[in-house]
Amino acid sequence: MSEVSETTVFARAADLVRPGDRVGLGSGKAAGKFIDTLGARVRAGLKIQAFPTSVASEIQARSLGIPLLDSADAAEGLDIAIDGADQFAPGSLDLIKGFGRCALREMVVARLAKRFVIVVGSGKCVSKLGETNAAGRPGRIPVEVVPFAEIFVSRGLARLGLTPEPWNIDGIRGLTDNGNHILDCLTGPIDNPSDLDRAIRALPGVVGTGFFLGMAERVLEGDDSFRLVAEYVRGSA
Repeated sequence: MSEVSETTVFARAADLVRPGDRVGLGSGKAAGKFIDTLGARVRAGLKIQAFPTSVASEIQARSLGIPLLDSADAAEGLDIAIDGADQFAPGSLDLIKGFGRCALREMVVARLAKRFVIVVGSGKCVSKLGETNAAGRPGRIPVEVVPFAEIFVSRGLARLGLTPEPWNIDGIRGLTDNGNHILDCLTGPIDNPSDLDRAIRALPGVVGTGFFLGMAERVLEGDDSFRLVAEYVRGSA
């Protein structure tokens, strides 16, 4: 699909949810709009259960009347997880996520799901992860670290050729829902994301990165208004 559709990426993603599904709910702007769409489907009679990746997504889902699973039930597996992304490479469907500051929980939920679907607006598609996008935003990879180890991790990231910058909110160190810090690392185009991901995760004190590699079943790309313009499916020609 290459022409602009009147269907939004959120409606298309909701079409992929089947009655009775156990649905992972992502975090961030695009994921929040999907949760709104799913909530409308639930109110119209769709029977599903969901598991959120953040406190904010949980609050939103509850406000919309979406039935939620607890952690023990979710650990049995999910049918589908739907989330946003900050960058995606159309050939591999590899992703960078985490600027909603929930990458660690998003990774857990994505791994629980049989199907992992991404919804994005314009400006997220890049030929190589880490490159500056069409909007002029430089590539970054978020790295979640335990506060105790931040200085050690920061120096290790610098040795890997990255430029780590602490995530702050109004001049105060931001905390994830897990009570951790994040270092945003300027990268430039990444030739081998898998090698870089392994090298970062090998640093003591790192609890997760924003690399989601080889995981997405499909990416639904929208325009500035999130109207569907392209659907990329893993393994399709």
